[in-house]
Amino acid sequence: MASWKSHPLEIAYDLFGWIAFLSWSISFYPQVILNYRRKSVVGLNFDFLVLNLTKHSSYLIYNASLFFSHVIQGQYRKKFGHGEMIPVAANDVAFSIHAVLLTAITLFQVFIYERGDQKISKTCIALTSVAWVSAVVCFFITLPHHSWLWLISVFNVIQVVMTAIKYVPQVYMNFKRKSTQGWSIGNILLDLLGGLMNYAQMSMQSIDQGSWVNFYGNIGKTLLSLLSISFDFLFMCQHYLLYPSKKENVSSKIDLADTAPSQPSENV
Repeated sequence: MASWKSHPLEIAYDLFGWIAFLSWSISFYPQVILNYRRKSVVGLNFDFLVLNLTKHSSYLIYNASLFFSHVIQGQYRKKFGHGEMIPVAANDVAFSIHAVLLTAITLFQVFIYERGDQKISKTCIALTSVAWVSAVVCFFITLPHHSWLWLISVFNVIQVVMTAIKYVPQVYMNFKRKSTQGWSIGNILLDLLGGLMNYAQMSMQSIDQGSWVNFYGNIGKTLLSLLSISFDFLFMCQHYLLYPSKKENVSSKIDLADTAPSQPSENV
């Protein structure tokens, strides 16, 4: 069983991990609050939400299984070395649970608030169906051999693929509307901080152990942060550089409409 060699690095590992948890967890709330205040989900892409729920559910299965199951931990050490530490922390499990819950709440808002003519695309439904059908097939393949590490690695792959895909509909919607109105930038800024802290946490373990196994031993966590950070910068570019005037113009029109004096009606 591997153990920490440096107490300060262990403290830094926990600190960065829980900062990542707080940043990523809090990042869900600006969108939920924005939807509540507007009583509308117009501008929020529904494909993003469905793909996000699949992604976080898959990530929860991976994190919880590797963190709690001694059988799977044994298979991990057999593959990567008995002296290696498990690359899933308590904050990873806590984040996954919270993410599934908040994504489900946001989806519930879609059903109760104004949504215009937006709907879930057939492409999204097809991708989600393929992901879960593949997971079920892999489960039955695993049963005779009890290769549980391989099975949860499949869920890790699914969450990476969903992470890569889920942002695309929102990026395209922002591009098509030439506006980020209805899409919370607060979500993105917090998501960026969480991704950076995630890398910092993994680096503490690597420095302490003198090994980079945790980066490729949990390649899903590594790619998750990389993809999130990349898309966060893209969203920031859209919000602050490409479409800020459009957002301001829309707000100005609304303000003018609200403050303009009403015209007296003519008597017939």
